[in-house]
Amino acid sequence: MAQQPAIPRTPQLTEPTPAPSEFTEKQESYFAPIASSSSKDSTAFTNDRARARSRSPKSLITNSAQPAQQSKKPPPTTSPTMNGTANGHLSPSSAASSASSYWRTISRSPSPLGLIPIHRSWRTFIHRHEIPRKALHLSIGFFTLNLYSRGVSTQSIHPYLLGALIPIASTDYLRHTFPAFNRFYIRVLGALMRESEVEGWNGVIWYLLGAWTVLRFLPKDVGVMSVLLLSWCDTAASTVGRLYGRYTPRIRKGKSVAGSTAAMGVGILTAGLFWGWAVPKYGFDEGFMFDGNLRLPEVVREVLGWKADEGTLGGWAALGIVGLWSGIVASASEVVDIFGWDDNLTIPVLSGIGLWGFFKVFC
Repeated sequence: MAQQPAIPRTPQLTEPTPAPSEFTEKQESYFAPIASSSSKDSTAFTNDRARARSRSPKSLITNSAQPAQQSKKPPPTTSPTMNGTANGHLSPSSAASSASSYWRTISRSPSPLGLIPIHRSWRTFIHRHEIPRKALHLSIGFFTLNLYSRGVSTQSIHPYLLGALIPIASTDYLRHTFPAFNRFYIRVLGALMRESEVEGWNGVIWYLLGAWTVLRFLPKDVGVMSVLLLSWCDTAASTVGRLYGRYTPRIRKGKSVAGSTAAMGVGILTAGLFWGWAVPKYGFDEGFMFDGNLRLPEVVREVLGWKADEGTLGGWAALGIVGLWSGIVASASEVVDIFGWDDNLTIPVLSGIGLWGFFKVFC
């Protein structure tokens, strides 16, 4: 039987096909792919010619060295960001830096966690709901109403407010100057502070400044009412806004329709409590702007042809209008932002100006 011829091995390419751009080279510089075989001539041809004219020696060297370089690559490092390291989470350790001020771009509702130690221990009671701070805020209104019921004049109160403002502001300046004193201050009064106040001015300073301004320069009833709106409307707006603000449209950063509505409702109730109960019970004062009656301006009465005793509204109707206007100015002053000033200053001042202007026209 005749022996069948052996089937030759399939050639294996040892060199890549030239790139299209290399077809423009001279013909003698191009060598076709070389197939490996058992022939000594083919092996010699491959070693001496084909490798000498490799299409991309640099890339071959780079590719051969790439695994070694990848094994020696150092572990990835994370660059610091506004919230610490770039791991997608808020980093309290980065917030503890004395030079950090990243929270100024974040809503104070709630303020960032990690700067005040007691806030980490009492996250719900102190940090989230600010119960001690709100209790102090509310107590100022009741204290003001108590002073009014005892007949204390506003002219005798504002010097004490100024006397308290100067040392408190000086203490705040010292704690920002000396970091060790600032840490001690935070440990003692941290429960009453927001974390945005660690490097900023304490809210008590703006509270005293706002109360001193309205009690010093505005009539007694307007000044007292402005302090009550600050004490109770601001607290209501903050509490309701944190609980239900996510379910209502946002007016601006940190302010929602829910909070503003709460401020307006509490403002109406506060006006009814003060002018509807406290003032009739403890008596009107000579410096009061609202005596229980609202009158149309003289110019309007002349245009309408009304007499001097016409165009006057009193009783519950007048009280209702005053209460509604008080709620509007309280809500508006709580929402508005003037150069980033603290609302403990803007709420009483703007509310006082709004009430003073209203009574100036209609009383």
